[in-house]
Amino acid sequence: MASIILPGPRRGIQDQIARLHWPLIIMLSLIAGAGVVTLYSVGGGSWSPWAGTHALRFAISAFVMIVMGLIGIRYWMALSYPIYFVALIALALVPFIGDVNMGARRWIDVGPMQFQPSEMMKIGIVLALARYYHGLRAEQVSHILYLAPPLVMIGAPVGLVFLQPDLGTAIMIGATGAAIMVAAGLSWRLIFLGIVGAIGGAIAAFRFGVLHEYQLKRIFTFLDPDSDPLGAGYHLLQSKIGLGSGGLVGKGYMMGTQRELNFLPEMQTDFIFTIFGEEFGFVGSFGLLLLYFGVIMTGMNIALRSRSHFARLAALGICVTFGLYVLINTGMVMGLAPVVGVPLPLVSYGGTVMLTIMAGFGIVMSAHMSRDPDAGGL
Repeated sequence: MASIILPGPRRGIQDQIARLHWPLIIMLSLIAGAGVVTLYSVGGGSWSPWAGTHALRFAISAFVMIVMGLIGIRYWMALSYPIYFVALIALALVPFIGDVNMGARRWIDVGPMQFQPSEMMKIGIVLALARYYHGLRAEQVSHILYLAPPLVMIGAPVGLVFLQPDLGTAIMIGATGAAIMVAAGLSWRLIFLGIVGAIGGAIAAFRFGVLHEYQLKRIFTFLDPDSDPLGAGYHLLQSKIGLGSGGLVGKGYMMGTQRELNFLPEMQTDFIFTIFGEEFGFVGSFGLLLLYFGVIMTGMNIALRSRSHFARLAALGICVTFGLYVLINTGMVMGLAPVVGVPLPLVSYGGTVMLTIMAGFGIVMSAHMSRDPDAGGL
């Protein structure tokens, strides 16, 4: 396929596949394998309802990643704005045709499947901002006239996602967009003003009732989880108990009491790291975090070695998004961040998030494959 669509000397498909970044693929597979193992335990030693589906979804998503990686990065640059606007239109339609689940309207039915536009936007915002800054000169990045478009591109989806309501995803989209602006060469003066503005906006949202009551309760619970141990603080306290009881090497596979006695809700999604930590202890948890660190560093290295500004910023943005998933989820289950409903990437159960993450790494893989002048690079 790649030998047909890419310019320059023709390469066979086997040669193209051999040039994929296999260490990155192996690390992603190991992380997903940890998810399968943990979901098998959460399911009580059964492949259903979660472990088998998780493994199948990863296989499909990995195939999608490889196919996307074989497509030259110039084609992803051409598709950047269309992908962003499709995601933005879908987000705008959510309040009208979206399904309500657990008090939030975030999903759109597409035939027999459900589609979460905010997940598509995590890719769309990265591609759109990378495309925008690819076309600017260095001195234009911090010019006032060129600041409005990226701020609108970030602000529109952040506002729409916040209204769903989905504070965690809104924060991730905003933080990813800000990281790309900084990486594009934004002046330190504007970065400082942006930080001050973000802090001021957070204070204003807290004081003037912008946040929902349950969001405020999560913040208060984060500050003092013992204030409501059987209510809002229950998840966090049970999570910390589970992680602490794992000790150095854990209680053993499928021996966790938090799972066995069903003390911890959402074990297969938001709090799966707690189950993993209880069963495999500090050693296992640290090993999993090392795999995440390896993926992020590998992606950053690909970004730094990319031949074009677009590929560099796109790969960087995907790595930032992936890192935010890990940072927010693990911080949340350890009591270092408020509970905001962000899953652990490739480990938590969820098809849309997995497909989004692997599609993102497909773009990172494309940046890696497009380094050679005859391989479709810009």
